Amino acid sequence: MSEYLPGLEGVPATKSNISDIDGEKGILAYRGYAIEELAEHSGFEETTLLLLDGQLPNSQELAIFKQQLRDNYRVKFQIREMMRYMPPNGHPMEMLQSSVASLGMFYPGNECLTGSDLCEDLNYVHNMSVKIIARMATLVAMWEQIRGGYDPVEPRNDLNYAENFLYMLTGKEPDPFLAKIMDTCLVLHAEHTINASTFAALVTGSTLASPYGVIAAAIGTLSGPLHGGANERVVEMLKEIGSPERVEDWLDEKLANKEKIWGMGHREYKVRDPRAPILQGLMEKLAKHKGGKNSPLFDTAVALEVAAEERLAKKGVYANVDYYSGILYSEMGIPLDQFTSIFAVSRAAGWLAHWREQLADNRIFRPTQVYVGEPLREFVSIDKR
Repeated sequence: MSEYLPGLEGVPATKSNISDIDGEKGILAYRGYAIEELAEHSGFEETTLLLLDGQLPNSQELAIFKQQLRDNYRVKFQIREMMRYMPPNGHPMEMLQSSVASLGMFYPGNECLTGSDLCEDLNYVHNMSVKIIARMATLVAMWEQIRGGYDPVEPRNDLNYAENFLYMLTGKEPDPFLAKIMDTCLVLHAEHTINASTFAALVTGSTLASPYGVIAAAIGTLSGPLHGGANERVVEMLKEIGSPERVEDWLDEKLANKEKIWGMGHREYKVRDPRAPILQGLMEKLAKHKGGKNSPLFDTAVALEVAAEERLAKKGVYANVDYYSGILYSEMGIPLDQFTSIFAVSRAAGWLAHWREQLADNRIFRPTQVYVGEPLREFVSIDKR
């Protein structure tokens, strides 16, 4: 195949049975289960095990997996000390990429990745996945404390994944309602087929790099504003608008100048992203939990979505997952620059599921290119140039 397609748009890069998207109908499914069903009935640990193993666990399997995660929440003190020397004004995604990459030095485990043979040791793959997923949230929460000048909060084995994350992040007993919202958000962000960061994980994994390197590569890819960083831009955009009354004039000016409307549009979906209404519903529930009054950001967001749909629906541009997730995190008191880190915490489940799938039938990625440079020519000595 010699045709060049920018961004590899529409070019199949792998086969997978992990997740599927129907962009025309607005359907997202993990292992055949609709995202709406998982968001309502499942939790992050159960969804993670579904992604990793391919089927919903029974109660005993889920209990064992939850305990495995809890047993691996902690990290060695050298990692904490290393993080102390990072600039406190550095972005959490840069911290997370560096810290995850360093985990391989403290928790080595490349014994299954030493040659050309396929890695068929599922216990190895499972155990490495547990170690990384368990510690992703720990690292993000530790950084929130360390950059503020405090010691990290010790994890608690009596709390589930979302509860423990909020406890370590804030140092306070987690509100069960907020913990449930966080749990649902983690489910919603856990997987989304072969997006840019997942493709980065596949390419890195295909070289038989360590799983820590695989996840570090994916984190670096996710950090870009055109991928995971968009939810931060949404909140900044809504603050710039200021109020629902200013929405239409602001939007018309941006569209006239052909500027990007953050949180709007998705390469895969021609209708509304199925995760967006779930997040909007969570935002409405949070407003009721906090006294029944919507925040100005949320009111502005709803007004902007209505105005944008009137102008952009004919082009297949609707709200995506980033549109409401940033507002939701903001209302939960989470710092703006931590939004994408939380995305990474969740998406590690999907990345590692794809890593496992890649190892099962591995072939190193080596795409070609369309050369558009100079034809073969003779070297000219420097005194004749």
